[in-house]
Amino acid sequence: MRFDRPIALSELAARIGGTVQGDGSVLIHGLNEIHRVEEGDITFSDHPKYIAKALKGRASAVIVNTVPDGHSGKPVIVVEKPFDAFTGLCLAHSPWRSASALISPDAQIGPGTVIRPGAFIGPGVRIGADCLIHANTTINDGCIIGDRVIIHSGAVLGSDAFYYKRTDAYRKLNSCGRVVIADDVEIGACCTIDRGVTADTVIGSGTKMDNHIHVGHDTVIGRNCLFAAQVGIAGVVTIEDDVILWGQVGVQKDLTIGRGAVVLGQSGIAGDLEGGVTYFGSPVREARAKMKELALVKQLPDIIRELKGGK
Repeated sequence: MRFDRPIALSELAARIGGTVQGDGSVLIHGLNEIHRVEEGDITFSDHPKYIAKALKGRASAVIVNTVPDGHSGKPVIVVEKPFDAFTGLCLAHSPWRSASALISPDAQIGPGTVIRPGAFIGPGVRIGADCLIHANTTINDGCIIGDRVIIHSGAVLGSDAFYYKRTDAYRKLNSCGRVVIADDVEIGACCTIDRGVTADTVIGSGTKMDNHIHVGHDTVIGRNCLFAAQVGIAGVVTIEDDVILWGQVGVQKDLTIGRGAVVLGQSGIAGDLEGGVTYFGSPVREARAKMKELALVKQLPDIIRELKGGK
């Protein structure tokens, strides 16, 4: 999420009651959680496993509760509870807004766009030209929709990210990212697309989604992809152009699917996939190799009987 203006690190530290170690004059342009952080951002970490990663990453500063021995260079803000401090910044820069009408008065709707009865269009939403928004669709705060987009009934865009910190209970990180839909996208009935935690969930131009598909927070989907019913995509996934996911494919978090990959139905994706290959199975393998493997598995009873002397 980008700030309205750059903010000095020392000013941010004062807001959250922290202490700066390093150059407090560094200007911070926005905030992001660790998986989508960019230069100019501030991020946070309160776990030794991720503090080192955050300090070596692209962020211009990091909110931490402890500084590793020997660290120098990248400035930090030290606070007792980095998660709480970061959540406070999210809330301050992206406060919750109430709504009293189905179509928010400040929503921007382009010429030729049709919004059928019962659709909810939240505050700050921008919808392009010649779109069709079917009845009982929900487009939550700040979503951006391009031209010639079709969204079918029951779809929900911009619900909160599934992002929690586990302590004695699950604690929610306020979602202040957006959903951004490019031109010529079609989203089927009852699809759910979560907003980014602090960045954007993006659907590229020309992509078509069947019914009952879920897209997790901060996922970036390329151009001209095709997803069949009941595909489930976790958070922080990168799907390149021209990818096809057939029905009930499940995609694990924080991975990349290369351009032109095809994944056959009911497959499970647990790691990065090279583009231009057809895959099948759970976990997936190249489809022909997986089919041969399954055929061999079917022969195991006969092989075992032979090994036992035909009994």
